Amino acid sequence: MNDYRIRPKDNFIHEATWTQLYALTEHWKSDMQFYKGDLNFLHHLIDKYFLYLSKKENIDLVLEMEVNLLQVEKQCNSLVDRINKHFHHLAELVDDPFTYVSDKFRTEHEQLEDDLSQFVKDYRKNRKEIFAITEHMIGGEELIKQLNVLHP
Repeated sequence: MNDYRIRPKDNFIHEATWTQLYALTEHWKSDMQFYKGDLNFLHHLIDKYFLYLSKKENIDLVLEMEVNLLQVEKQCNSLVDRINKHFHHLAELVDDPFTYVSDKFRTEHEQLEDDLSQFVKDYRKNRKEIFAITEHMIGGEELIKQLNVLHP
């Protein structure tokens, strides 16, 4: 899955009803709640294994992972805020179609979708790196612990 978009292609955003766009935005909001929870898990994973590290290069890797994770988390929080504003704009359109310009809303919707798609790509890349590095560190640290037990 190279693309996050779940809507039909072509001109969907410009032809969809407010109900369809609301449902899609609601789906985004739900997904972002999941990502926020998973980002907390990744922080916990890094913090847990940081305590057991003995090699300097592993500590440096953990710090780099934490910085990258904080950037993705900042991206996530920004998107959550934007989705909430987007819901507000949609509610304004439903209540009074003249309070917010329809074309402006649809352009905003399209940009938000593009940004969500980029976030998912960044998130997946970051998560994959964290798991790969954590797996590598756990294996290396376990070997060191075993050697220390065998040869105190």
